[in-house]
Amino acid sequence: MAHHRGSDPETEPNTRLYNPYQDLNLQVPITNLYKLPTSPEFLFPEESLHQRRSWGENLTFYTGSAYLGGSVSGAAVGLFSALKNFEQDDTLKLKINRILNSSGHTGRTWGNRIGVVGLIYAGLESGVVAVTDRDDVWSSVAAGLATGAVCRAARGVRSAAVAGALGGLAAGAVVAGKQVLKRYVPI
Repeated sequence: MAHHRGSDPETEPNTRLYNPYQDLNLQVPITNLYKLPTSPEFLFPEESLHQRRSWGENLTFYTGSAYLGGSVSGAAVGLFSALKNFEQDDTLKLKINRILNSSGHTGRTWGNRIGVVGLIYAGLESGVVAVTDRDDVWSSVAAGLATGAVCRAARGVRSAAVAGALGGLAAGAVVAGKQVLKRYVPI
């Protein structure tokens, strides 16, 4: 069994550092092997011309963001609901338990529901961008419109039309807000 006394392995006479590349006869210094490029790598040069995320990155980003936002919002609603339902003879332990249960349950519920909306939006936006080969404001608005319509399609045509219009307006407002922030807020 080896004993480690905290000494430096380079100065210890009976030990040496392990070099996994020692038998490979490399013509470049080992330090250059770990210098990674800072620009994104693409298989084809045409891919580098498009400044957008892939459909998988969109799916992950929108679903995760929607789930996180829904969970935080739901937990806040659950907190206020628990605070409203306190009784006079509740102990501190019971109050904390009520807050945690209500916040956790409502946060999970809202997170799942809004996460599914983000999932649908991400899929539809990636589909619109793939069909039109343009990633602009109108692609996001069309995806928001379709997401609202799909989410409320089971409740009838009128409900789907209203939800689609609201989804399109919400997506347009978010994209316009993003453009305003990019223009006027130095980051």
